Amino acid sequence: MQSEDTTSAVLRSVGVTKDRIASVAPLAGGTFNTVTRVSLTDGSDWVVKIPPPTTDGTLMSYERDLLVNEVEFYSRAGDSAAVPRVLHSELDPDAPTGPYVIMSACPGRPWYDISGAGGDRVLSDAEERRLRNELGRIVARLHSVTGTGGFGYPAGALGPPAPTWRQAFTAMTDAVLADADTYRARLPRPSADIRALIAAASPVLGDVTRPALVHFDLWQGNLLVDGEPGARTIGGIIDGERMFWGDPVADFVSLALFANVEEDEDFLAGYGSGSGQPLVFDASVRLRLALYRCYLYLIMLVETVPRRVPQEHLDQVWKEVGPQLETALADVEAALRARD
Repeated sequence: MQSEDTTSAVLRSVGVTKDRIASVAPLAGGTFNTVTRVSLTDGSDWVVKIPPPTTDGTLMSYERDLLVNEVEFYSRAGDSAAVPRVLHSELDPDAPTGPYVIMSACPGRPWYDISGAGGDRVLSDAEERRLRNELGRIVARLHSVTGTGGFGYPAGALGPPAPTWRQAFTAMTDAVLADADTYRARLPRPSADIRALIAAASPVLGDVTRPALVHFDLWQGNLLVDGEPGARTIGGIIDGERMFWGDPVADFVSLALFANVEEDEDFLAGYGSGSGQPLVFDASVRLRLALYRCYLYLIMLVETVPRRVPQEHLDQVWKEVGPQLETALADVEAALRARD
């Protein structure tokens, strides 16, 4: 009831009265925000996103003011990809309604729901490969967008933009490891050891000199697929709240979650076509990719504590993500030995 009342208050704040609302339906799939689809009588479809209260002990350090990041992503992505249009937003947490963003609804269903991973298998292998190629071209266009204010999260949750990617990423990993200590999250190694290993590898981050637009949550739940069988396209890229300005290689972690992006020939062919040159997986790229895998898997493990997930889900996350983090850490160690 509270979320319904909050959504109603947000709609009233932008002049939407009850007589203009055709239907209201909650959207599932996320674990952080309250997300509602609102259809208006004029045929418009909106998505209203409202973050949880910023109560101490429920957020990770980087999660403060995430809607600032999301608005930044959609506004800067522009014509690079099919993304929602921001229609209304309030980013001040002290506003009467609290923070929110109202955006246009993109067409389609989550790729995860129709790929067989999360629901019915309705995509043929040929169509899946064609969509991966299309996605590669779209992501390359996103990565061509350059930030002008430095590296890191636009919301400034971890401090102001950094002049170098090495400084920004160090702040990001230090923050998640500090959260791990605060919440006493289960990790495969002591946080101090992980911090030291990442620091030892951090000089490679100096190879990144341009702050690219990085979504960092491009798993198939955030990719909408639209159209009829045989003619499906990417209908939208959503949930840009975890974006940052940084190394485009970081996006390849969620694009090939728990897998090896180097084996995704269709995506890489599209990416090369979209960027104008093939991506070369040299020693620098592979080491950076291992570091970003560490960062994402750390987030996935630590966030279960402030989320207060049920023990059954907690055990499942540990089973899936714990070994992946250990493998990523081992890959960093192997890369460092090869450099010596």
